[in-house]
Amino acid sequence: MSLPHEYTLNQGTSKKTIRSYVIGFVLSLLLTVTAFGLVELHVLGSSQLYVILGLLAISQLIVQTVCFIRLNTSRDGLWNLLPFLFALVIITILVGGSLWVMYNLNYNMM
Repeated sequence: MSLPHEYTLNQGTSKKTIRSYVIGFVLSLLLTVTAFGLVELHVLGSSQLYVILGLLAISQLIVQTVCFIRLNTSRDGLWNLLPFLFALVIITILVGGSLWVMYNLNYNMM
């Protein structure tokens, strides 16, 4: 028993195909191996490395949300998109607040 070429899953957001999962997996694997290689090979300076790793992390987030979660602006996709955006806002507030507190502690302790 073989699967058809475009085997689809319907989970309410949009049509999901095995092809989109494979593309997402390959891109995620490439981004992860690239980040690991940059750290292990010491190719860049530390400040450049932080910027590149941040960009790779953001691109990893975009690849995984588009290929695996399949967030979009369709009517059905908004039910998943809005909670995802809310979670991003909360994470941004938590990370930004933590960095702000640590910076102020460091400044006041020195």
